[in-house]
Amino acid sequence: MIRFDGIINARDLGGTRIGSKTVREGLLLRTAHLHNASDNDVLRLCSDYHLRKIFDFRSSPEASLEPDRDIPGARHILLPTLDTSAEEKTGEAIPEEMWLDLSKHIVQLSFTHFFKAKARSLYPSLILSEFSQLQYATFLNLILETTDGAVLWHCSQGKDRTGIGAALILAALGADRATIVEDFDRSNDTYRPLVEKLCAEVEKAGGGEEEKDVIRAFMGVSVRNFQHGLDVIEANWGTLILYMEEQMGITQEDLLVLRERYLR
Repeated sequence: MIRFDGIINARDLGGTRIGSKTVREGLLLRTAHLHNASDNDVLRLCSDYHLRKIFDFRSSPEASLEPDRDIPGARHILLPTLDTSAEEKTGEAIPEEMWLDLSKHIVQLSFTHFFKAKARSLYPSLILSEFSQLQYATFLNLILETTDGAVLWHCSQGKDRTGIGAALILAALGADRATIVEDFDRSNDTYRPLVEKLCAEVEKAGGGEEEKDVIRAFMGVSVRNFQHGLDVIEANWGTLILYMEEQMGITQEDLLVLRERYLR
């Protein structure tokens, strides 16, 4: 975990063991949004990490409500990974006002069939969406173009959309499934107090494990649901590497470039 003043759920993939190698420190950063970054946080991202690119996986309304701080020397790239227009057409979109203040409503919503289904389908829908695949393909290709300094990617809480981005990077570097899941689960270290508080409210309202799973999925991360997402990839493509190759155009040469740059 990286301790910033105003940036939460911040981690460096550096130090992760992948086979006989280790991910280089200070180059691959994942966080929640940068709206509340302090002046000192901005300075550290500039001087300590030499940040070059910020990939923002939030929707345009999310990014407009809490815009990232400007980081001198870093290019901000908005890559909304949720296809909200497609969800609106199918009636599956979460209303914007609710989505932007979800913690206020999630206890009540955890009792609805819609949110129970949404929690289970969140990761598979991102994985299978051609719209989402294009955003993540752009993310990977722009990282490939970054020859110096660090890159940082985030969504709102830095856990789901950001976690999938981290999973793709780790897989590209050769990480196994257990390592990818372990990194994904670490977001729960940040959000556990909030999840436990909301789960207690659900229990007080008469809810059980099914309702608590909605809280865990939306306010923390659901490892079980993420594992299901990985199962979907393996069932359709065999491996995350083949998924990236077939759906995102990532080649063996690209993998070699990433491993040479980010592993030691």
